[in-house]
Amino acid sequence: MMRTLCLHPPSYEGFDGGAGSRYQAKREIRSFWYPTWLAQVAAIVPGSKLIDAPAAGLGLDDVRPLAGQYDLAVLHTSSPSFAGDVQVAEALKQENPDLTVGFVGAKVAVEPEASLLASPAIGFVAREEFDFTIAEIAEGRPLAEVDGVTFRDAAGAVVATPDRAILEDMDRLPYVTDVYKRDLNINDYFIGYLKHPYLSLYTGRGCRSRCTFCLWPQTVGGHRYRTRSVEHVLGEMARTRELFPAVKEVFFDDDTFTDDRRRAEEIARGMGKLGLTWSCNAKAQVPYETLKIMRENGLRLLLVGYESGNQQILINIKKGVRVERARQFTKDCRGLGITIHGTFIVGLPGETTETIQETIRFAKEINPHSLQVSIAAPYPGTALYQQAKENGWLPEDDATLIDEHGVQTATLSYPNLNRTEIYNSVDTFYKQFYFRAGKIAEMSAEMLRSPQMMKRRIREGVEFVSFLRNRGN
Repeated sequence: MMRTLCLHPPSYEGFDGGAGSRYQAKREIRSFWYPTWLAQVAAIVPGSKLIDAPAAGLGLDDVRPLAGQYDLAVLHTSSPSFAGDVQVAEALKQENPDLTVGFVGAKVAVEPEASLLASPAIGFVAREEFDFTIAEIAEGRPLAEVDGVTFRDAAGAVVATPDRAILEDMDRLPYVTDVYKRDLNINDYFIGYLKHPYLSLYTGRGCRSRCTFCLWPQTVGGHRYRTRSVEHVLGEMARTRELFPAVKEVFFDDDTFTDDRRRAEEIARGMGKLGLTWSCNAKAQVPYETLKIMRENGLRLLLVGYESGNQQILINIKKGVRVERARQFTKDCRGLGITIHGTFIVGLPGETTETIQETIRFAKEINPHSLQVSIAAPYPGTALYQQAKENGWLPEDDATLIDEHGVQTATLSYPNLNRTEIYNSVDTFYKQFYFRAGKIAEMSAEMLRSPQMMKRRIREGVEFVSFLRNRGN
């Protein structure tokens, strides 16, 4: 068995780009998702080690010396961080020339050959779902005998083995929480709208929705929602109570946990029996009856991708949700006492200055407890990327997704809405939503009820204002 290092490489300070982040970028406030995809590899490969360098505050000088302790290094990369990740691979290879370095992630899944050829330090890339691909490589199997791999043969020619069959029996996946306990510090992970400390993990893979911008279903997970059994999930939740008594919340990070409503209800009832507070992703169309069952069994918050308040834009991106249904869903959640963190995107196809203002008015009207505003990002491998290329929305000379600090940039440009207008609309959105008397009073009351929350919100507020100020420079 090869001594295996699963590494989320060092990157920009505060860069949340690990194997669990949907938008790889530095956030408005310090935020880190768990590197769940890498943790899954570490859970499968005996004797492996998981290091999440950005969350742990580690730089290249901290991880470079580790190269000599391993035979195989598996680096999770992304389109925004790829150039920097290649530099890390080269440094590790220079430190230990015998080290085999492999790249995994959505970037290499859709651009395997180009990714491999980016540097001789990259020994292979593992495409699609890569857990068991890495496990077989770590066992010492020749790369030519492992499905789902692209590599160079002895003559230097690029070889692609057959695609790996999609994983059907999701209960084959061991618990990631044991790896979290062994290798990570849960206090390194913050999400502004989740209680701290929190845990996040997946109970399934894939998403039935066809949103044109969404990265994971179009690159790695697929559009069929494959799930772990209810018993398997609740077994890990019981294990979580045992391993992490300090954890205040569990987040189910499936692309849409509520796609299978009956299963979601069963898991909810099990969470209620375990006495665990939990949250999850949801589309803005979950029926009241399901919401009620989940709320009565420990659900605290839903992360809801509203994206836009304009119906035509939702149609353009194949969101599959009606604005009126989203309004009723939000009203139902409020009536049940379910907190909502809403996510919105500016700069989607069909966007104009008027539709941005329409979305801001919609956000203020439905008034989620908190929100995040992202810029439409055309990740390679997505339908949005292809559409942008075909329509000339993506300039050939400047298609970066982040700036030199790791902050998201505006890449798309339309005939009636340019990149600068899209970029600046993020500040406008945040200011119009948060700097309202009612919202300020709401958040002030929240802080007054909890000294701990007051301390946290003050820190986040300073980070948030600093972020907005720096974006204007």
